[in-house]
Amino acid sequence: MKKSITFTAPGVDKRADIENGDEKKKNKMASVGYFQLFRFATCKDTVMMVVGGLCALIHGAASPLMLLVYGQMTNTFVAYELEVQELKDINKECNNNTIYWKNGSIYETAENSTVYCGVDIEAQMTMFAYYYVGIGIGVLFVSYFQIAFWVSAAARQIDRMRKTYFRKVMQMEIGWFDCNSVGELNTRMTDDINKINNAIADQVSIFIERISTFVFGFMVGFIGGWKLTLVVIAVSPLIGIAAGLMAMAVARLTGRELKSYAKAGAVADEVLSSIRTVAAFGGEEKEAERYDRNLAEAQNWGVKKGTIVGLFQGYLWCVIFFCFALAFWYGSKLVIDTKELSPGTLIQVFFGVLMAAMHLGQASPCLEAFASGRAAAKIIFDTIDREPEIDCFSEKGHKLDKVKGDIEFHNVTFFYPSRPEVKILNDLSMQIKAGETTAFVGPSGSGKSTTIQLFQRFYDPKEGMVTLDGHDIRTLNIQWLRSLIGIVEQEPVLFATTIAENIRFGRPGVTMEDIIQATKEANAYNFITNLPQKFDTLVGEGGGQMSGGQKQRIAIARALIRNPRILLLDMATSALDNESEAVVQEALDKMRMGRTTISIAHRLSTIRNADAIIGFEHGQAVEKGTHSELIERQGVYFTLVTLQNQGKSNTTKDGISEALEEDFNLKVRSRTSSKRDSVRLRSQSKLSNDTLSDVLKTLSDKEFTNKCEDDADKHVEPAPVARILKYNQPEWPYMLIGSLGAAINGSVNPIYAVLFSQILGTFAIGDLNDQRKQINGICILFCIVAVISFFSHFLQGYAFAKSGELLTRRLRKVGFQAMLRQEIGWFDDPRNSPGALTTRLATDASMVQGATGCQIGMIVNSLTSIGASFIIAFYFSWKLTLVIMCFLPLIGLSGVFQAKMLTGFANQDKKAMEAAGWVSSEALANIRTIAGLAKESSFVESYEQKLELPYKSAKKKAIIYGLCFGFSQCVIFMAYAASFRYGGYLVISEGLQYMFVFRVITAVVISGTALGKASSFTPDYAKAKTAAARLFKLLDRIPKISISHTDGEKWDNFRGEIEFLSCNFTYPTRPDVQVLNGLVVSVKPGQTLAFVGSSGCGKSTSVQLLERFYDPDEGKVLIDGRPSCTVNVPFLRSQIGIVSQEPVLFDCSIAENIQYGDNTCSVSMEEIFEAAKKAYLHDFVMTLPDKYETQVGAQGSQLSRGQKQRIAIARAIVRNPKVLLLDEATSALDTESEQSVQSALDEARKGRTCIVIAHRLSTIQTADIIAVMSNGAVIEQDTHDKLMAKRGAYYKLVTTGAPIS
Repeated sequence: MKKSITFTAPGVDKRADIENGDEKKKNKMASVGYFQLFRFATCKDTVMMVVGGLCALIHGAASPLMLLVYGQMTNTFVAYELEVQELKDINKECNNNTIYWKNGSIYETAENSTVYCGVDIEAQMTMFAYYYVGIGIGVLFVSYFQIAFWVSAAARQIDRMRKTYFRKVMQMEIGWFDCNSVGELNTRMTDDINKINNAIADQVSIFIERISTFVFGFMVGFIGGWKLTLVVIAVSPLIGIAAGLMAMAVARLTGRELKSYAKAGAVADEVLSSIRTVAAFGGEEKEAERYDRNLAEAQNWGVKKGTIVGLFQGYLWCVIFFCFALAFWYGSKLVIDTKELSPGTLIQVFFGVLMAAMHLGQASPCLEAFASGRAAAKIIFDTIDREPEIDCFSEKGHKLDKVKGDIEFHNVTFFYPSRPEVKILNDLSMQIKAGETTAFVGPSGSGKSTTIQLFQRFYDPKEGMVTLDGHDIRTLNIQWLRSLIGIVEQEPVLFATTIAENIRFGRPGVTMEDIIQATKEANAYNFITNLPQKFDTLVGEGGGQMSGGQKQRIAIARALIRNPRILLLDMATSALDNESEAVVQEALDKMRMGRTTISIAHRLSTIRNADAIIGFEHGQAVEKGTHSELIERQGVYFTLVTLQNQGKSNTTKDGISEALEEDFNLKVRSRTSSKRDSVRLRSQSKLSNDTLSDVLKTLSDKEFTNKCEDDADKHVEPAPVARILKYNQPEWPYMLIGSLGAAINGSVNPIYAVLFSQILGTFAIGDLNDQRKQINGICILFCIVAVISFFSHFLQGYAFAKSGELLTRRLRKVGFQAMLRQEIGWFDDPRNSPGALTTRLATDASMVQGATGCQIGMIVNSLTSIGASFIIAFYFSWKLTLVIMCFLPLIGLSGVFQAKMLTGFANQDKKAMEAAGWVSSEALANIRTIAGLAKESSFVESYEQKLELPYKSAKKKAIIYGLCFGFSQCVIFMAYAASFRYGGYLVISEGLQYMFVFRVITAVVISGTALGKASSFTPDYAKAKTAAARLFKLLDRIPKISISHTDGEKWDNFRGEIEFLSCNFTYPTRPDVQVLNGLVVSVKPGQTLAFVGSSGCGKSTSVQLLERFYDPDEGKVLIDGRPSCTVNVPFLRSQIGIVSQEPVLFDCSIAENIQYGDNTCSVSMEEIFEAAKKAYLHDFVMTLPDKYETQVGAQGSQLSRGQKQRIAIARAIVRNPKVLLLDEATSALDTESEQSVQSALDEARKGRTCIVIAHRLSTIQTADIIAVMSNGAVIEQDTHDKLMAKRGAYYKLVTTGAPIS
């Protein structure tokens, strides 16, 4: 398995490699031995399973036991019938149990034997009835224990398995996650483990029971008559072989289907996670197509599977009926010619062997479950057995008593496991002294961030070593090592809980005081206390509810609370605006005191006072020294600094000499802090009066609406079947053919009842030749039925598989399209997180098949079977039929009851598992952050807590399911007891032919089992209806912002004039926080508008309103003088190009990512080159081994930030937009990239309306209008020079980075 994982690196010839991996997989596909599935069983489980198995064994023996009774009963009936026929002759009478002539001489037949008479049929029947009841009660008990024990044992094992698997996945080294997509891992945790559950639960006990029936059936046969048994056995290998082959084929195809669906699932996951980018570039249709392409493959495997199942089933039935013909023909010979068997033993032998064969056949679906369980277990167990290369839970390794903090890299060479052909670090050696601040500088992609990841031991170097205080870090304890390290990244990951909880992740068991202290030091305290719920504010999925600066400060507080010895700052301030940067930088400076600090910065001004600066180039440390030393050396650092300063020196006011600036800073800082305190006081008092009541009100409202929504989610009205079928409409020819096949299959059983009882009847015919002729006729009829049933089964299998798979694919596609149609606000709702949505696509759509496809076949089959049986039964004896019918409701009820139970549980399971799935998907998505915080174990614990619920409900389910099962199994014995007893009475009192008694009973019982079969599909059916309802709810939801191509107006000469008129806005998930508060600002065509202001003041929000991700609550956004809510959304978005601070790339090649810019037509390679050149990207791409075909990895993880950013710019340029939105487009870059990207942006801005959000003020001084924002409104706007002259808020920002009050 390891092999095939490392194989699929986006590398040289990717496709061939993957196929290689497949070959390997195929050879090992079924390599998990069946008993290995029970790896997680404890002694108690084993005992439960053994006892359950014994019960199943006894249960299996019940039916063959019943046959012994049945055989004797048949003999009684035959003897009685012969007696009746003889006594029709008035010259005969019955005396002393022998038939005499009236004249007193004994009557002898042609063979000189006397004829027995005086059968007391009622007494005999009463005795048989008691036997039946006894067997029935026994069955009730054993079948209850059989199910209850196995299901609860399985529940316990699966619970353990889930925990172990998740723990193991969390233990894996980061390199493993580079090679496994998160979406796939999530699918494995839900679907594959469910498959294993199916393979070790009730299926096993049912399998044992059926096999036991098989064995005992043969025993009954051999005891009764060995010749006939041997003849029948000779044919049965045909049945066995077919069943085996079928199970194998199905397992293999299921594996294939799963695999191809996992690909589609990964696409869906990726698209939903980056929905904003997809929407901005109008890629919805393209993505739906891409998803659909991946579905096609899964569909083909599904159809193949259905066809094969149909073929094999047809073959099985065909063989079984030929078997009937042969056995009856040969058996009747033994009864009539050689007199070796009595009619009763013939029945007993034949049914013994038949029952054995049937049960062997019925055991095959269980084999299918076992096979798919084993296939699923392969991947899961491989992961569980895989030893992580870097085990974060291991207790091994030293813990040093005293840590100085000297870090040294010795000749380190490294490449990422997912891209082995690109060397990231090339023989890197450097020293980082304890207690000093060392800064890494260098162009992006030169390996700066990689060194940090190596030091955190996310990866181990391929050659060389990293040491801490002279100890190779591979010899140190990982958890301990990571606990020394505090890391602040450029794109900090927050978890979807409260702010306080997020900070607690830094160190377990901290008090609230510590948290408050840490937030104060991180300068986050003020903004947190301004939030209505303060520290209990939820930060949203991935911290999405917070602005960049806020997230960053929370992350710093999280790092601070660890009180780390070593601090890693990976461009910690690059994503911030000036104000936050000044604040955060101050926090970081405080933090650095007395700690070993490694700082990676692109903004060189922030690292000027570092103790040492190391310059990187091409994965090597090329120079080291202080700021002034390196300036003298005129190497890498010098170039970067001069590049950055050019940007500055052109400006007028920025040229204040550094010394002055330092002085000034100190003064301003003291002043601003006091000023800020007064602000805080003011804002608090204001808050307490006006808004507390409001806040409380909105809170309670919010909770209330949430509750309602949750309830609404739980009780989804099941969808009407008619509507599900409507989606299946195009397949009606398939469904018609399938139903035809099913109807023929349904009528086979009643026909069999007629033929069977006819054979019994022939034994009571006096004339032997007549008897032989009748029997031969019946056998020929059996052969005809055999051939017909082969074809009809094949038809049914193929036709319904085809229609069902087409429906699943259609629903998945429609569902996915519906998701992409929703407005962005919908995705903010935690219930619609990407994880939950992909799970829904995967499971719901395939569940809907339960109401169409094969289910329709089953239903038609059962209905025809029931119909035909009743017609036959009522025709021959309506009284007896009515008696047996009293039991039918019971038989049917038990089936329905069972179904009801299971559906109830299915809903609970799904709900409960969803909570656990949420934890797992969040944990896997942010694995790097979790590893850095050494918090794997707390996520494992939280996951295990979430599993409590599904586990409890599974145990409850075991008991109820067992009860229903036992009840349904014993009803049939009771039915036999009553009906044969009454049948005996009718034979005597009304002279009913005994052959009709058998005919009626067989027919009705068959219809009963058909009923049971129909009702056993109700769980699937009910599941299907609720799943469909959930899907339809999604399809029917009318998005608040329609993205259809027809709604709204379009116009030809789009100028790009934009006006915000007193816009008010709050995010739908946080209605209590006013983000925009009467925003007024406008920009003329071709002008550049720059927004500046502290983080969280609504800069990015205004851009989202312009893109129409959201609409303002009040006020308007005018575009060319038209209100945005009347404009056609795709048209509007097609005029806008956006480059955001954290660009989202898709997991495909660089060229495809750039083509994504224009989804209306296909972009030629020339245009791509053109755009790439404008974005200063072309030269870099040409240096890569695969040039434009290089895969960027999931979320672009294979590229450095500067590279990602330039791809995003090229993507925006390809669009050729009229309006360009730059949301802090250069903040995350180092100087060199920034220079090139900045010039790329200046190039791109020409002749376009442009809105820039910048934290680095030097980049926007050329803007036509600079608007300074605070608290969701513009406080001043003008050009740079005029604003500087005004000496207002902007002037303060430029000169000091002081906050805007």
